[in-house]
Amino acid sequence: MSIEPPAGTITIAGKTVSRLGFGTMRLTGPGTWGHPQDFETAVSVLRQAVHTYGITHIDTADAYGPHTAESLVRHALYPYPDNVLVATKVGMVRPAPDVWAPHGHPVYLRASVEASLRRMSTDRLELCYLHRIDPEVGLHDQLGTLQALQQEGKIGHIGLSKVMPEDIRLASKYVDVAAVQNVLNMTDRFDPAVEICGELGIPYVAYRPLNAGTLAAARGVEEPLHWLLNRANHVAPIPSTTNPKHLEQIVTAVTGGS
Repeated sequence: MSIEPPAGTITIAGKTVSRLGFGTMRLTGPGTWGHPQDFETAVSVLRQAVHTYGITHIDTADAYGPHTAESLVRHALYPYPDNVLVATKVGMVRPAPDVWAPHGHPVYLRASVEASLRRMSTDRLELCYLHRIDPEVGLHDQLGTLQALQQEGKIGHIGLSKVMPEDIRLASKYVDVAAVQNVLNMTDRFDPAVEICGELGIPYVAYRPLNAGTLAAARGVEEPLHWLLNRANHVAPIPSTTNPKHLEQIVTAVTGGS
C-alpha cells in the first residue's frame, strides 16, 4: 500500500521525494556526539518515518556522532527502498562534542566519501553535500574532488550546506548544484539563499526548522512548519527528533491528520 507523502513532493537530486524530510542530527548523543541514549528507539523512529509516514527524504552526515547517524541509517533502512533518497555530507571534522571544523582537503574529502559508502553499505551516495566550504582550501579543489567522485560513480549529485548566494553562484561554475541546505525557521527567517535557489531552480533544504525544539515549545509544531512550507515551493524542511510521539506530531501538523 502506497503512503501519501507528507506535505506533497519535491524533486531533489533527480528523485521525487516527500517535501517533508527527516534529519538525523539528533539521533546521536549530547553535543551531536557518540551514540543515542536509546539505540532501539532511534532505529524505530527512522523506520517509522519511512515505513509508517511515507517520508522519503532522509538527511544525515558523517560528522553526526561522528559516523553514528550514518550507521543508524544503514541499520534501520538497509536495503534502502527505491523511492527513498538518503543524503549525506562530508567536509567537517569533530574534535569534541559541540565542536565542528571544516576540512576540505581533497584527500580528506575522498577518504570521507569512501568511508560513508562503507558505513551505509552502498556503492553510490545519491546526494552528497559539501558540509562546509573550507576557507583554507580553494573551492574549485573541494568541488573538483566531489566531481571526480561523481564521475567515478561514487556520488550521484552534489549539494552545498551553509552557504551564501555568492557561494552558490561560484559553485555553479564548477558543478551542477543539486541542493542547498541552510538554516531557516521562524527565528532565523532571513536567508538570501532562498531567493537565489528559486532563481536557479535549486531545491532549498531547511535544516533546524523548529530551531532545535524552541519554536515547537513556544508555538507548537504546526505554525513553524507551515511557515516554511508556505515560504516557497522549493523549500523542503528536515525536522529531526528522537521521540516517536514527536514524529507523529510533526507529520500530523503538515497532513492535517489525514
